[in-house]
Amino acid sequence: MSLPSFLPLLITGVTGVPGYSAFQYFHSKYPNHVVGIRPVRYWPLREKGIIPLDIEDHKGLAALMKQKRFKSVLNGAGSCALKSCEMNPVLAYRVNVQSALNIVEVISSHDIRLIHLSTDLVFPGKSEGLYTEEDAVSPVTMYGKTMAIAEEIIMLKNPAAAIFRISLPMGSSVNGHAGAIDWILSRFKKNNPATLYFDEVRSPFYCEDFNEVTEQALGNKIRGIYHLGSHRHLSLYQIGQIVNKVGGYAPHLLKGCMRKEAGPMPPRAGNVTMNNKKLIQALGTDPFRKWPYLEHHVPGGRDWHYDRPSHWIFHPEQIHKCLYRIPVAC
Repeated sequence: MSLPSFLPLLITGVTGVPGYSAFQYFHSKYPNHVVGIRPVRYWPLREKGIIPLDIEDHKGLAALMKQKRFKSVLNGAGSCALKSCEMNPVLAYRVNVQSALNIVEVISSHDIRLIHLSTDLVFPGKSEGLYTEEDAVSPVTMYGKTMAIAEEIIMLKNPAAAIFRISLPMGSSVNGHAGAIDWILSRFKKNNPATLYFDEVRSPFYCEDFNEVTEQALGNKIRGIYHLGSHRHLSLYQIGQIVNKVGGYAPHLLKGCMRKEAGPMPPRAGNVTMNNKKLIQALGTDPFRKWPYLEHHVPGGRDWHYDRPSHWIFHPEQIHKCLYRIPVAC
């Protein structure tokens, strides 16, 4: 069987939820043709196919490109730590902008397909949400600002690239406390409260759908900016309700508040839900399943997670079966 034209594939940002999920998916499918890079300091991540290389290492990156002769790059490198980026703008620029610049410079003299991951947080939020790709960006955080700059650089220097503005990827993290689900779980597991916002609304998606979309996009010629998120829009508080109830954790551990009640640091966006019609049209199919997949896992009010029907199974294992992946049966 012939291999896809986008191989060999380089995946950056494998310490993040979408990058790690993509690496596991592609490496298991094409084990000798996929390489992931992780920061040198991140020594706990030792898996076959992942090599230590800082994306800021321009010389090392160029040498790897020459050695492996990559045909495509999925660039998921960067930092989405809102407070860290806000407190250290220089660091935010280095990891979110300079890393993207390094990638486009290294591949500039080669015919290499590039897909770059950006964020819905390039938008400030509006009451109705449903941002389109034509809407002007106006980020309220340093993270969002640096990601918007990276978008501009890539579109200028590599107009054939595809940029996916993603929302919340629902999958497991490398360290067990990054990403939406794992951060919430890290609080509940220790019997610590988690405070989440009523008025920050996102478009969470299953990483399984993300991986399939990425594979399709690597193999075709779509270019420009596309919004990648599922059809179900949820507040951070609602996401917390789902994790709390499905996992069987104490309901009182979940706290909710409005963004303005949480203080100014870091600033938070509002309703940044995205319209994904452009991507669906470009792919010729609708790949997105709603998160959560099961309708009875969708909150019906602010106290919904206190109701524990006797016929339900409430256990952390259910999170792995139903929230990390699309359930076969729960």
